[in-house]
Amino acid sequence: MSEQAGAMDRGIRRATSEAADVDAAVADIVAGIGQAPVALLLLFCSPAYNLTGVAAGIEEEFPGTPIAGCTTAGEITPFGYRTGTVTVIAFSAAHFTATARLIENMSAFSFEDGQTLVREMRQLHGEARGGRAGGTFALLISDGLSMSEEMLVSILGDAFEEIPLVGGSAGDDLMFRETRVLLGEIARKDAAIVTLISTDLPFQVFQTQHFVSSSEKLVVTRADPSRRLVAEINAEPAAAEYARLIGLRDGELNAQVFAAHPLVVRAGGRDYVRSIQRVHEDGSLSFFCAIDEGIVLTVANSIDLVANLVDTFENLKRSVGSIEAILGFDCVFRYLEMEQRQILGLVSKLFVENQVVGFSTYGEQFGMMHVNQTFTGIAFGTGQDHE
Repeated sequence: MSEQAGAMDRGIRRATSEAADVDAAVADIVAGIGQAPVALLLLFCSPAYNLTGVAAGIEEEFPGTPIAGCTTAGEITPFGYRTGTVTVIAFSAAHFTATARLIENMSAFSFEDGQTLVREMRQLHGEARGGRAGGTFALLISDGLSMSEEMLVSILGDAFEEIPLVGGSAGDDLMFRETRVLLGEIARKDAAIVTLISTDLPFQVFQTQHFVSSSEKLVVTRADPSRRLVAEINAEPAAAEYARLIGLRDGELNAQVFAAHPLVVRAGGRDYVRSIQRVHEDGSLSFFCAIDEGIVLTVANSIDLVANLVDTFENLKRSVGSIEAILGFDCVFRYLEMEQRQILGLVSKLFVENQVVGFSTYGEQFGMMHVNQTFTGIAFGTGQDHE
C-alpha cells in the first residue's frame, strides 16, 4: 500500500510510501513529488529499507538533485506518525537554495575542521544563491549512535554564528545497532550531513518540550562520559537508585519507563532533558546525551504535551503566517510516551493539520545544544497571514 501527498502551492512538496518493494516505494515517492525542479530532497527511511537503494532510485528520476537523509526510529508523514515507510520532503528550486556537505569520521571532527568547513560552505552557498532574497538556516542530520553529537553541534553552532542551526539524530527503530546518514547515494555511520538552506519563504526555527525539573535531586557519582554511561547515582548502583526514585524496581526498567520518567539538568536558566537509552546487566545506565560525574539531575515532571504543541503551532503561525510545511525532528521517546498515554492519534492529527513531516529521532540539535525528548524543527510560511 502506498500513500502520497501532491505538490503544494508554494515551494515544498511531501510524499510517503509503505510499499515493501524499493522500486514500488520509489515510484510512489516520484508520483507524490512531481516533476518541478528540486533544490534539495530530504529522505527519511525506515531501517527496513535499503537506504542507498531508495536514494539511487530517486536520484535516477531526479538526476543532479541533492539528496540527503537518514535511517529513522519512525517517520512523520503527511498522514501523521508511521513506521516502516519511506518519507520525503522536497524543497523547490524556485524558492530554495541548498549547499550540503558530508562530515565523515564525525567523532574526530575538530574546531578547526568546523571553521574551515563553514567558511567554504558560506562561500559556495553565496555563489549558488546569487542575489536571491531571503533568510538562511543550517540543517544537521547526525549518526544517532555516534555519541559525538554534542561536540559536533557545539563546533558547528559556533562556526555558523548568526545562522540558526537545527537538526536531528538518525535512528534504527530502537534496535540500537546501527544508524546511517546519507548524501547522494552514499550512506555512512559515524557521519553527519550539514546543509545551508536559503529561502524567500518566511521561516522560524523552534524547539519545545513538555518536561520541567522537580525537587528530587540525583547526583552522578560515577560515570564514563566518553560512553555516556552512568554507573552510580547518589553513590548507589545507577539503575537501582533511579528505579527507587520513580517508585519502581530496577527489573521493571524499560524504554517506556525511560520515556515517561526522563531526567533533567538545568543550565543557563533552562531545563534540558537527559534521556536514558537503556539499562545494562551490571546496573549501569546508558544515556542519549552527554553525562558527567558530579552533574546534578532531577526527575522530570510532565506538563500537558498536547496543549504544549497547540501553543507551539499557534506561536509559529503568528511568526510565519499560514503554515506551508514544518520540518520536524521528534524524539522517539515522545512517541513512546504518547503511545502509553493513548494520545498518539491526537498528536498525529495535529501534525497533519499543521503540515509536519520529518522523523522520530535519537536526539535533537538546536543552536549549539544536543538535547532529548523535544520537538524541534523549522516552520515555513506561505507568505499569507494566518487567520
